Amino acid sequence: MRHADVVATEDEVRAAARQFVRKVSGFSKPSAKHEAAFEAAIDEIAIASQRLLDAVAANLPHRAIA
Repeated sequence: MRHADVVATEDEVRAAARQFVRKVSGFSKPSAKHEAAFEAAIDEIAIASQRLLDAVAANLPHRAIA
């Protein structure tokens, strides 16, 4: 199986986005004051990541399922 054959689920994309925001912000869990901004960033990164995966998948050759 090639790397390009693996598709991330919506939950995996969101978990990766959360991990990215934690790493960039330096917070493993934001304070209540920053929680809305933290969650908004996760949403935006998850959307951008899904767009990337959709664009890559659109350019892959379709495989016949045996």
